[in-house]
Amino acid sequence: MNTAAIQLENILLAMADKYFGKTEAARIVGGRARLVRLIESGEIRADKKSVRQNGRWYCNAADVLRHCRNMRK
Repeated sequence: MNTAAIQLENILLAMADKYFGKTEAARIVGGRARLVRLIESGEIRADKKSVRQNGRWYCNAADVLRHCRNMRK
């Protein structure tokens, strides 16, 4: 059994109904352009619940964490 894979899957399941804003999600995945590309390709589910120009984005936290950039230095 791969303990790390099991723990990662548990984290993603716990975050399935949580959301990040656009700024936080962009920081995690490695930039706004990459976030937009992932949203357009359907790899990250995102919703903008209001029709206002500056309305808040709701990016699925589990999808964002699946595509996070390498934070190690």
